[in-house]
Amino acid sequence: MAEDLQQLAKVLEASLDPSRNKQGQHLSLPDIKKSVEPDYFPAELAILREEKKPKFTLSLLQIVATEACGPTARLASALYFKNYIKRNWTDEDGKHRLGQDEVIAIKGQLIGLMISVPPNIQSQLGDAIGVIADSDFWERWDTLVDDLVSRLTSDNPKTNNGVLQVAHSIFKRWRPLYRSDPLFTEINHVLSKFGGPFLSLIESTDDLIGVRNSDQNILQQLFATLSLIIKLLYDLSVQDLPPIFEDRLPAITSLLHKYLIYENDLLKTNDDSESGPLEHVKAGIFEVLILWVQKYEDAFGEHVGQFIASSWNLLTTVGPEIKYDILVSKALQFLTAVTSSVEHAQPFNNESTLSQIVERVLLPNLRLRDSDMELFEDEPIEFIRRDLEGSDSDTRRRAATDFLRQLMARFEALVSGVVLRYINHYLSEYTQNPTSNWKAKDTATYLYSAIAAKGAITASQGITSTNDSANVVEFFQKNVARDLIADNGIESILKVDAIKYLYIFRTQITAAQWHEAFPLLVKHLGSPEYVIHTYAAIALERTMALNNTSKQPVIGRTEVEGLSAQLLQHLFALIESKTEPVKLQENEFLMRCIMRVLIVIREGVLPVVDDLLPHFVNITQISSKNPSNPRFNYYLFEAIGAFIRFAAPSQPEKLESGFYPPFATILQDDLFAALLEANSSASLSAYYTSLIPPILNPAPWTSKGNVPALVRLLSAIIPRGVREIGQSDQLKTLLGVFQQLVATRTNEIYGFELLECIISSFARSALEEYYVPILQILLSRLQNSRTDTFALRFVRLYHFISAKDDMGLGADFFMNVAEHVQLGVFVPLYLNIILPDTQKLLRPLDRKTAVISLTKTLTDSKAFAEKYKKGWAYTCEALLKLLQNPPLPTASDDVITEQDPDDLSFGVGFTQLTTIRRSLRDQWPDITDVKKWVGEYIRAADVRYKGKIAEFAQERLPPEARRVFAAYLQR
Repeated sequence: MAEDLQQLAKVLEASLDPSRNKQGQHLSLPDIKKSVEPDYFPAELAILREEKKPKFTLSLLQIVATEACGPTARLASALYFKNYIKRNWTDEDGKHRLGQDEVIAIKGQLIGLMISVPPNIQSQLGDAIGVIADSDFWERWDTLVDDLVSRLTSDNPKTNNGVLQVAHSIFKRWRPLYRSDPLFTEINHVLSKFGGPFLSLIESTDDLIGVRNSDQNILQQLFATLSLIIKLLYDLSVQDLPPIFEDRLPAITSLLHKYLIYENDLLKTNDDSESGPLEHVKAGIFEVLILWVQKYEDAFGEHVGQFIASSWNLLTTVGPEIKYDILVSKALQFLTAVTSSVEHAQPFNNESTLSQIVERVLLPNLRLRDSDMELFEDEPIEFIRRDLEGSDSDTRRRAATDFLRQLMARFEALVSGVVLRYINHYLSEYTQNPTSNWKAKDTATYLYSAIAAKGAITASQGITSTNDSANVVEFFQKNVARDLIADNGIESILKVDAIKYLYIFRTQITAAQWHEAFPLLVKHLGSPEYVIHTYAAIALERTMALNNTSKQPVIGRTEVEGLSAQLLQHLFALIESKTEPVKLQENEFLMRCIMRVLIVIREGVLPVVDDLLPHFVNITQISSKNPSNPRFNYYLFEAIGAFIRFAAPSQPEKLESGFYPPFATILQDDLFAALLEANSSASLSAYYTSLIPPILNPAPWTSKGNVPALVRLLSAIIPRGVREIGQSDQLKTLLGVFQQLVATRTNEIYGFELLECIISSFARSALEEYYVPILQILLSRLQNSRTDTFALRFVRLYHFISAKDDMGLGADFFMNVAEHVQLGVFVPLYLNIILPDTQKLLRPLDRKTAVISLTKTLTDSKAFAEKYKKGWAYTCEALLKLLQNPPLPTASDDVITEQDPDDLSFGVGFTQLTTIRRSLRDQWPDITDVKKWVGEYIRAADVRYKGKIAEFAQERLPPEARRVFAAYLQR
């Protein structure tokens, strides 16, 4: 191996050292033609230098392929290759950044490598293949399928598994996509080349399994092949059933049924908690069956019967071991899909059959097992997440519940009658011996909740519709409330059942019952039982967010405020009872409840600021050592955001000094900005002045997820730090940040946001030398890579400058700068971009700025008065058109709209905190009625210029515009 390749392998291995950090300086405007190259530690710098060499990616792949480099260097090379491809495969226009010969070479090597490398490296290369496929497949990588097909064999499962893994990583992209002509063109391209060989592979794999059914090692490899084949069956038919499958459907369904009932002891695991290859294959078969039942009833319907019978046999004979959970849940999901069909549901429409289903299928999978109790005691947070959040779609209990509810949807009265008999039986059994038979009551409560609820549990309201045969309030009063009230003598699971019942049916529980139950839930926060106090926090948080039909809170602010000290004391004590970072962040439900309390009590937090501040600081400092739970940290920062929002306006210095150490450690830009915005009139403290250099360092800006918060923080610092920034000669660097942001489509809006902040904060004289290069940058983007968003932000910037005549700016100032960039550029810019796109501005503040800008242009621009007479008329017509739909004053942003973190993407992206969502800054808050202001301003200008405005209107406007404008002059 070449010496330079060996050296690169060593450097890549060293780059995995997490202690390395980057340092450097941002580009400033005078260096506009130079590239940015921050200073890095030796390993990173060496790799960056290697990146500039021709065919760097191929060197990485060579290291990946060379066993002599060692596993760490090979993995590091695969990681770097994946990340390099993510950054550099295509530009914003979808064009390849790499040379065409390098692109071809990468595609030629990747598949072979993917097949031959160990699994941990394979996963990295698979991600890279996915990135390339997203961009290039199939039209720019039309050889891929041929390459895959050429590598398939009839007798080598190891090679086949590598090929099928690549195929699955590419074809699974179709699963969530909407139907479209380009998508079906791609699928048909794949099927035309891959379909036939794929079906042949199914046959040869089936034959090999028959021949090698006593060779455990080969058999396991073949079942790995079969598992991938079934995944690809799903991928290839997820959008439509391919004709090549439909023509051979009897043979395919026969083979699927063969392996659904297949048994071989060599494929079973000795570990009762670990599913084996046979369970995974059968579970995959059920996934395909579910898809086909739901989407292709016409073709598949006649084959369903054999699978229903086999599912019944499987569900009534399989054991309770955890390793069968995935299989049982998929079988139940299949029956749920089957009974959603009117035709296939009819055999279930009799009391005898339903009784057997309840007794032999549903009850065994709804009852608590010993393994559930072990999870409850040993891994309580996992028990909660499986039971509560819907992440338990592959658990027996959830799948059985869904099947029961589907039967209820079809035969409500009949199913209700059958199930209520079992519920009464279990309640009676519990009554006879509550100590020993507590599991009977758990089953009864769970069954009742299952049949009483219609539809899914919603995040905001819980269950919104109930079964006519069920009275959830009465059941609560007779059977559940006592478990919530009792201090002792009640099994922990039953207390959890009681709290969960409240959580599920929170909309049906009466207001009076809630006022009695709420303090009891607060009390249960003090329980030493992990699951009890966590469920209490979950129910409390959702109840505090619950509104009645009149949109009023079920539990009002006054009631929460009265219990808030006890609530917060319990919650912080529970979180901080763990001091190890991972354990402290484990329970996001507790932090979510803290967030909700603070949102509800608002300024009611002021008396306890001194108590809460140390808790937030401590938790933030511990979490920052090893952030491990994104949801916990999201709720932590939302809670701190609410704390800042309601406490900082009256106690800014206390919060600034208290939060500075932890925020500086993690550079929590949004929260820093919120603290600054809460006290915007104060001078910039030493705390924030010291933040400016690290913020302007290029390292934080390399992650696109940091950009929105960094810009917000700078926008909060700049107005208060004009003097400090000027004295430190940091204005050039700030403008360099703007230059880099505005150069890309991803960050262009943040570049404009930062520029507007700079212009509104610094005197014209401080920026005088920079206005021409700033406009050069913007006009270059407009000419060479204009987007609709960029054009609208440019127009908004123009109006912003045009309206700021009080700072020595205005329309004539902008015009003068433009003419210094290029003589004669202003007129086409104004007529072809600024005026037409002004009407496209949608936000009220943007339209208001445009109204002020155009009005001042008409009244105060010397150039428009004397030189651009037609332009004066066009400007007036644009103003009158804007005033046909005048911008209204923006409403006060007083409501905190909840976000569900399950809908958010954690990682490199930016996650907006709702509690401190930045409100739009109105530069002209005194102007509330723009029509009235326009009239007053024009009339005052007409007087000031001795009737010139009226004269211009008479001479330059067409009759209709003249008439409308005259109305403003005469008001």
